[in-house]
Amino acid sequence: MLQALMNLLSLCFRPFRRRRDSQFESFGREGKDGLLWFRDFGKYGSGEFSMAVMQANQVLEDQSQIESGSFGTFVGVYDGHGGPEASRYVCDHLFKHFKAISAEARGVVSSETIQRAFRATEEGFTSVVSNSWTTYPQIATAGTCCLVGVIFQQTLFVANLGDSRVVLGKKVGNTGGIAAIQLSTEHNANLEAIRQELKESHPNDPEIVVLKHGVWRVKGIIQVSRSIGDVYMKHAQFNREPINAKFRLPHPIDMPLLSANPTILSHPLQPSDSFLIFASDGLWEHLSNEKAVDIVQSHPRAGSAKRLVKAALQEAAKKREMRYSDLRKIDKKVRRHFHDDITVIVLFLNHDLISRGSVQDPPVSIRSSLEH
Repeated sequence: MLQALMNLLSLCFRPFRRRRDSQFESFGREGKDGLLWFRDFGKYGSGEFSMAVMQANQVLEDQSQIESGSFGTFVGVYDGHGGPEASRYVCDHLFKHFKAISAEARGVVSSETIQRAFRATEEGFTSVVSNSWTTYPQIATAGTCCLVGVIFQQTLFVANLGDSRVVLGKKVGNTGGIAAIQLSTEHNANLEAIRQELKESHPNDPEIVVLKHGVWRVKGIIQVSRSIGDVYMKHAQFNREPINAKFRLPHPIDMPLLSANPTILSHPLQPSDSFLIFASDGLWEHLSNEKAVDIVQSHPRAGSAKRLVKAALQEAAKKREMRYSDLRKIDKKVRRHFHDDITVIVLFLNHDLISRGSVQDPPVSIRSSLEH
């Protein structure tokens, strides 16, 4: 009799338990789905976040991190090219430099402390290339775009090298509407302003930007004008054999062709600032700022980053006149012909926490999975 009652109770409660566990699996923890890594929902010092990474290259070249503690919150998206070495190095070292330099400044974060962290990271990677030259010279052609956001007290600092992007979702009046505001400056030779900047900084080089296969590139090789790494475009001693011939220039380099000096913006956070979308160029190649903000605003917070990745993949499939379900079956490396690696971090802003200057305890430290 007792056993029968226990069995009945078990049957009654099993569906509820399964629904709860399923929901936790979807929104509470990190996980993998084929080439997708995700952390659907989590908390950081100034609110909540969602994070996702989709691999397309044979080796994942995107890296990313969220760090939150007594220093505030640090977000990094590193879109590597020419291999994963530069983006991995930056993910290992940039935040460490930022934290140490901020500590030297008595915990104060400023544009100068962020600039110094970028400079130390560039110098460190250049030393790695120099030390590896005889055994692994191809590391000289690895580089990475770097997008960093720092929330310190009630200010957001955005530092950028390359063409990753951060977009703010900002509430408009009392209408329930939301505006998409881009906070980062991009450095891509396809932008006329960047081509002009390159020409002005290299007045004696009429071929500093070259149109190749319908795309503007620095020396006909690389699209971005600022990066960490790519030392073969910055130091003459690395632009020679034995690096691959397609990277070698016919004339010696008398000054760096690319810069590692980030564009830095400071933005005082307002109660109307709702969320921030940090993403590598792989996302923005397929989604507009407005579309991305609308997707986040129109759905639950949990899974926001994964939802943005899916929307980008659906657009990529549409451009190639194929079904999204078929695109998902294509393996890494071949997948790169359809889209790039995609990294997305969405930060939701809690202004009560921001105004109180709350400190994350224990600290949060999350990095995207290295490989899928």
